[in-house]
Amino acid sequence: MNTDPGSLVILLGLPGMYLVFFGYGFGSLIASAGATTGSYIAFVAPGIMAFQAVMAGTVGGSMLWSDRRWGMLHQLLVGPFTRSEYLFGIMLTSLLFGLGGAAVMLAVASLLLRTVTVTLVGALAMFGVIALGSIFFGSLMLLLSALVKSNTAYNSIQILVIFFVNFASTVFYPYSAKLPEVLRAMFLANPLTYIADTARAAYGGHLAVANGWEVLVLAVETVVVLVLATRAYLRSDVSLE
Repeated sequence: MNTDPGSLVILLGLPGMYLVFFGYGFGSLIASAGATTGSYIAFVAPGIMAFQAVMAGTVGGSMLWSDRRWGMLHQLLVGPFTRSEYLFGIMLTSLLFGLGGAAVMLAVASLLLRTVTVTLVGALAMFGVIALGSIFFGSLMLLLSALVKSNTAYNSIQILVIFFVNFASTVFYPYSAKLPEVLRAMFLANPLTYIADTARAAYGGHLAVANGWEVLVLAVETVVVLVLATRAYLRSDVSLE
């Protein structure tokens, strides 16, 4: 019900625009240095797929906040539903949206590159880490929506989180030792970096042991944030009215 057509256009259209405009725009810039536009699209495509985990998280957080704001959660709990079941529904929605969005971006990338480079094993690894990332960011946005009671504050913080994790990650550019130390620390502390790195390695068919460690760190972070979000959600008011 919350994923109406207009919201789906924005949530899928924004990453799609990133893929097309950044892929060709930055690709033409890189081409001037001797590379090819297609090579950058192949680089950025799995990063955009990883970014779907962030967009999926915003769906779950926004659902909880709006349902509390308009009293829908209170009405649901009057029926034969528990808070835990509602929480499971939100996390499932985030998970499905993250996987669905990544599949759409994979199809768009295949059309732009006119080839499918990912193997079956790579696809399983790629969608697996995106699923884990969707749960992480879904939990993070759930935690935010459980703690914030102002619509303006919630939207402002959510937008800030989206842009920060997006650009302080390896979605659009690789991690480099030439980056300023502060930026390197941000990259390494950003869970989206682990998602993008693993998705990119799986997409290109060069998974390594380092990717396994990144997934392990991401899994630990996901469990921690999920526990914090669940506790905050169970203690929060059913309605903001």
